[in-house]
Amino acid sequence: METSTFEIGGMSCDGCVSKLSTALDLIPGIKSSNVEVGKAIIDHEGDLNEEISAAIVSCGFTVGSDFSWSDSAVWKQSAHNTKWCLIGCSIGDFGTIAAFQFIFTESGWSPMSIMVLAMINGLLTSIGLETLILAKQMILSEAFKVAIGMSLISMVAMEAAMNLVDYLMTGGAILTWWVIPIMLFVGFITPWPYNYWRLKKYGVSCH
Repeated sequence: METSTFEIGGMSCDGCVSKLSTALDLIPGIKSSNVEVGKAIIDHEGDLNEEISAAIVSCGFTVGSDFSWSDSAVWKQSAHNTKWCLIGCSIGDFGTIAAFQFIFTESGWSPMSIMVLAMINGLLTSIGLETLILAKQMILSEAFKVAIGMSLISMVAMEAAMNLVDYLMTGGAILTWWVIPIMLFVGFITPWPYNYWRLKKYGVSCH
C-alpha cells in the first residue's frame, strides 16, 4: 500500500471535490482518497501516478504546484468565473446608472456619487447572484457565507474599471449603446489575470 499526495490546480468548490472524488473511485487499485480543494491524499496499491494524474486532468484540473501563466484549463475556468462575476456586477451597476439616467433625472446627484452607488450595488448583485448559484450545491445560509467570502479584489477592480471607462468616454454616469460593450470588455479583462493567478496558485476562485 502506498500513499501519494497530489497538489491540484483549478479546483474552487465542493462540487470540484465531489467530481474528482468520483473519478478517483473508478480507478482500480485505489483504496481510499481524501480530496479537498487544491489537494488529494490517496492510498493505493502499486504505481498509479499516471492513472491518477490522468483522472485529475480529465476532470478539468491541473497537477502540481509550480505556477505558470500557460495553463489553458485554468485560463478557461477563471474566464468562466470572471464571466459570472461580470454578469452579477453589471446587473447592479448598469441598473443604477440607468435609473438615474432615465428615471431620477432631477435627483441632483453628481456623476461621481452615482458611480459610487453603482459600484456598491454591483457588488451586492454579484454576491446575490453567486449565492443563488451556490445554493444549488449547499444550503442557502452557507451559500451566502461563501459568496461573501469571494474575492472582493476581483469585484472591486471590475467595478472600478467599468465605471472609469464610462467616465472617460461619456464624461459622466451615462449608458450609451456603444460604451456598454467597451465597459463589459474592460470589466472582464481587468480582473481575469488576477482570477487566474488566484485559482492556479491557491485553487480559489472569485466566483
